[in-house]
Amino acid sequence: MDNTHHWITTPLTADLLRGALDIERTEHGVLPHRLPARARAQCTDPQLAMAEAQPSGVRLVFRTRATAVELDTLPTKRAYVGAPPRPDGLYELLVDGRPAGRASVPGGNTVTIDMTTGTVESRPGTPGTLRFADLPDALKTVEIWLPHNETTELVALRTDAPVEPAEPDPDRRVWLHHGSSISHGSDAAGPTTTWPALAASLGGVELINLGFSGSALLDPFTARAMRDTPADLISVKIGINVVNHDVMRLRAFTPAVHGFLDTLRDGHPTTPLLVVSPLLCPIHEDTPGPCAPDFTDIAEGRLRFRALGDPAESTTGKLTLRIIRDELSRIVAGRATDDPHLHYLDGRALYGEPDATALPLPDDLHPDAETHRHIGERFAELAFTADGAFASPVGAVVGPPR
Repeated sequence: MDNTHHWITTPLTADLLRGALDIERTEHGVLPHRLPARARAQCTDPQLAMAEAQPSGVRLVFRTRATAVELDTLPTKRAYVGAPPRPDGLYELLVDGRPAGRASVPGGNTVTIDMTTGTVESRPGTPGTLRFADLPDALKTVEIWLPHNETTELVALRTDAPVEPAEPDPDRRVWLHHGSSISHGSDAAGPTTTWPALAASLGGVELINLGFSGSALLDPFTARAMRDTPADLISVKIGINVVNHDVMRLRAFTPAVHGFLDTLRDGHPTTPLLVVSPLLCPIHEDTPGPCAPDFTDIAEGRLRFRALGDPAESTTGKLTLRIIRDELSRIVAGRATDDPHLHYLDGRALYGEPDATALPLPDDLHPDAETHRHIGERFAELAFTADGAFASPVGAVVGPPR
């Protein structure tokens, strides 16, 4: 800790956080969650537990005159046997909505995963500190976006001037989004440039991102969490995880989608609701799941994925992305006759055949940083502009600064 400043420690409370649905008190501080405790209690899957505790879209937001900010956190890093080390998670600073710095916290807990055997080894670590200095000496809104792909316990917040919560702008609508690892952020460059974060910035809305890596499976507890979360706009991106986990057939998929949408409508009867079908993913367009990692080039840092299903089985109800898009389109069209606020977006409008040629998926499943930017800009153009499902009400403020 830099002792040249007169530091003020501010308790880390819920009114300083946005994008989290729950906060767990831990031995070290507070752990933001993107699913409430009741939902977490209904699923013991370690993949979901990891994903929902990674704070994609979660940020500290406060008003202050401080010229220096320090944040102590305890990150949990993931390491994969046989693979090169993963980069430390990235924290991004915004001052009055504009980028003003980036930092990482080294060390912390380590979870080592052997993807060939499924074994996991945990090693405890100690908290670290990130620091942003030379900020403008004026009252301002400070945002610290937490790493989208690294579990982060918040330990202490210190500033050289008092801090107060930043009241949400009543003119900025809240956008609640649910999706898979691509919505979570997969290989985005940082927390403010996952495609949902970028689209939210371009659309001038407040994001709550319930993108869960490997876990967009039409889970009823996720639908109930969304039902109970105040929001002005809602989107659900459905399909890729259902296919690559091979968790259901068409017979189960259709009523599961209806049930998910029914639950959302129980809490948000007239909120604009956008159903987004899968982006183009060539390995699963006509080949069902399951999907499995290919470790051939893992030592060089290259992991790829393969579809293991038999295309012939799609005639007996196994799901492919093409089948899912057709079914989602049909479901939304049928429901929209009684629900004028329900909309459909074909995911290939965000990433389709021409995009796959220009911006191929490096591991055959997830987009890279440049493709996240492309998807976010495309979504903002299709959803938030005049003819989109999320078209701004007259007089609304659209776009940065926050």
